[in-house]
Amino acid sequence: MSDHVTSISERKTNLRAAALRFVVLIGIVSFFADFTYEGARSINGPFLAVLGASGAAVGIIAGFGELVGYGLRLVSGRLADRTGEYWPITLFGYLIQMASVPALALAGSWQVAAILIIVERTGKATRNPPRDVMLSHATSQIGHGWGFGLHEALDQAGALVGPLVAAAVLYVRGDYRPAFALLLIPAVLTLGLIVTARLIYPRPADLAGNPPELATQGLPRVFWIYLAGAALVAAGFADFTLVSYHFEKAGTIPPTWIPIFYAIAMATGGAGSLIFGRLFDRVGLGILIPLTLATALFAPLVFLGGFGLALVGSALWGVGIGVHESIMAAAVASMIPAERRGAAYGIFNTGYGVFWFLGSAVMGILYDVSLPALVIFSVLAELAAIPFIVNAARRLARPA
Repeated sequence: MSDHVTSISERKTNLRAAALRFVVLIGIVSFFADFTYEGARSINGPFLAVLGASGAAVGIIAGFGELVGYGLRLVSGRLADRTGEYWPITLFGYLIQMASVPALALAGSWQVAAILIIVERTGKATRNPPRDVMLSHATSQIGHGWGFGLHEALDQAGALVGPLVAAAVLYVRGDYRPAFALLLIPAVLTLGLIVTARLIYPRPADLAGNPPELATQGLPRVFWIYLAGAALVAAGFADFTLVSYHFEKAGTIPPTWIPIFYAIAMATGGAGSLIFGRLFDRVGLGILIPLTLATALFAPLVFLGGFGLALVGSALWGVGIGVHESIMAAAVASMIPAERRGAAYGIFNTGYGVFWFLGSAVMGILYDVSLPALVIFSVLAELAAIPFIVNAARRLARPA
């Protein structure tokens, strides 16, 4: 009997170790992926400004990119659930995304650059839901909050390095195009690593260690309440493309410092993902309430402040993005059975993306009219999310 108990214990230990290795490997993939596309995103705004785009155009491009980047997840998530082809869909998405970023070096107009920016978001939309479902199987062994937080921390580490490399190239060459071209290197590494992950872990569902639950009803009410709160958060979060566009236009931040500000935002986001992901496993969704209050301050700091205040605001912006992206995935995984998560991630991200687009478009238009009005809109949208988060947190905390 004791040998049988020992065998079960060893199996659980081995399964947990394998799950952790899978999370770390996908995190390393995300490190190089974020190195690539976040390096580009840190300079997309000023690049569009140099090419002659207006503030409204930048806001709409950034917002529409996020709309595509989140909206298409509904399609890829449902497709992944129906076909079970999580790996092929993930690989295809990475291929599209990684090909579009270095191509920005060849863009001759802001319209062409806009198309490539949107294509990059399309690739991310395609690969994220099936990848997150595969991660959710592994995180069931180590804690959803900790697992997604660890992945997001590695993701954000790449988002820290990429902008710093872009800043260095910009400092040496004084041109955005060589920076985009250099990002071909991490793009190729990303594709090589994701293929390696597919070969090593062909069936990530086995990492869950238990058969999937059979869903007999639709998505729970708490899911929709949480989605409403997350959508309002998205509406109030200006894309960094608009923030960096403001830095370039207002002249408050030297051009070579803009990608450094973005790198700092990514660093604080990565650290926040680790800390608050672990806290999510311990205290639940309520951890988002004080975080949302704090990060609502980013808009007045980045759009109305000077160098120092804009730096603090950029850091708060990064915490908001990093924490919401990691806890968002962990929360959905804790609400939805495994065989429905692809569709749930798709629906959730579609709603998030629609409101990000609407909010970004409004803020882009307001930017050309009144900065104080933009700031007020952003802060009010963030604060409006809190009652929904409180409600969702209370429902999740109730005993089943």
